[in-house]
Amino acid sequence: MKPYVLGIDIGGTNTVFGIVDARGNVIASSSIKTGKHANFDDYLEDLYTEATRLIEANDATDKIQGIGIGAPNANYYTGKIENAVNLPWPNLDLADIVSEKFGIPVAITNDANAAALGEMTYGVARGLKDFIMITLGTGIGSGIVVNGQMVYGHDGLAGELGHIIIKRNNGRLCGCGRTGCLEAYCSATGVARTAREFLEARSEPSLLRNLPIESITSKDVYDAAMNGDKLAKDIFEYTGTILGESFADMMAFSSPQAFILFGGLAKSGELLLRPLREAMEKNMLNCYKGKAKVLLSELKEADAAVLGASALGWEAK
Repeated sequence: MKPYVLGIDIGGTNTVFGIVDARGNVIASSSIKTGKHANFDDYLEDLYTEATRLIEANDATDKIQGIGIGAPNANYYTGKIENAVNLPWPNLDLADIVSEKFGIPVAITNDANAAALGEMTYGVARGLKDFIMITLGTGIGSGIVVNGQMVYGHDGLAGELGHIIIKRNNGRLCGCGRTGCLEAYCSATGVARTAREFLEARSEPSLLRNLPIESITSKDVYDAAMNGDKLAKDIFEYTGTILGESFADMMAFSSPQAFILFGGLAKSGELLLRPLREAMEKNMLNCYKGKAKVLLSELKEADAAVLGASALGWEAK
């Protein structure tokens, strides 16, 4: 058996890929920018060049058995990306195109599903049979595991909890075209939007006022909060509360043992987790109270998604 697979995680901002062995060791990894390629052919050429360079540098030429890809709205059953709102190319026959380019079998799944597979195999979800993985990045993704099985739904597109509507009236416009989605409030971009709203609605001093308002990022908000900025702390309070209320609703669906947070925003620690846990417990049906943990991914940034995607690589045929 050839000893390696290539795991690829396509995010809205970056694409991370790695060579993974049968024991789940990431032998080497690299990345390219996703968003700068409006044309998919250009993106694929960049990915192929960089991945080939990585493969050759690690003596893995002709040793890659399969490629696994995690990407937004990637359908495990059809091999296609369908209506991905956070990618420059929302509809694509991804598995076939990449397989033809590399000459290697490809299997794909939703990026959050890939992260959940990685976490279940190598991370904090080892031994858990019921959990929900929430990826807090450019958007919000989710991977739902019930009784040890990934939930794909009848069409391969289950698990879009970032698009549950948390504000029915006058909600923010989401990238999906609807209004009031969780993603519009609790993703990294949602946090930046909250910052702009708070700065315009409130008059108090804030470190964030030293920055051009349109270029504020969630990292800026985190840095300000860690420096004691009250407005920035309130932004995390607002974000964590909405997320916790949503988790309370998700409990009623599959009663998970844990919610596992992954992605840049998850690094905010107690700034986000304290209001999240409080709101979750406060809004939860009594029979679920105290039963679900909120855990942070144990795997290095992007490793969960790359490892999860690589797990699909062994299945690719």
